[in-house]
Amino acid sequence: MDSTIDDLNWKILECLQANARETFASIGRKVGLTPPAVAERVKKMEDLGIIEGYKAKVSHAKTGYQLKAIITLRAFMGKLKPFLALVPTLKEVVNCYRITGNENIVMEVVLNDQFHLEEFIDKLIQYGETRTHIILSNVVTNAPIGRKVQGQAQGPSPKKV
Repeated sequence: MDSTIDDLNWKILECLQANARETFASIGRKVGLTPPAVAERVKKMEDLGIIEGYKAKVSHAKTGYQLKAIITLRAFMGKLKPFLALVPTLKEVVNCYRITGNENIVMEVVLNDQFHLEEFIDKLIQYGETRTHIILSNVVTNAPIGRKVQGQAQGPSPKKV
């Protein structure tokens, strides 16, 4: 479903992306709406799937994980579907994407140490060729989604939210 998000909804989304725990009253003061009006707009955006959910951002390092890595997988013939069934059960995987290109999968993982990394790769190699990149630091993390740039190609006339 295509939808154009009006100016007030973008302002609300900007507030929620900066702090999902911000009160509707506080957001309302910033955007010029009453708390019930903000709540109604947020509920509508949730119902439309524009807002997909809320979650806590947790530090891997402060929870005991020494390594964070990006691992790509180039699946062997006939092994992609079994891997796609397995990956949701792997507790190390915090994000996983199916992609185009030479590799089929990109995973972001958190690991205790290099020994844990070795064990994890040993689980993966039966499904395909892996490539591992240790993350040294975050440059951009969970950047907010902004408004679309005007002038870019769009589909049919979208509905207003």
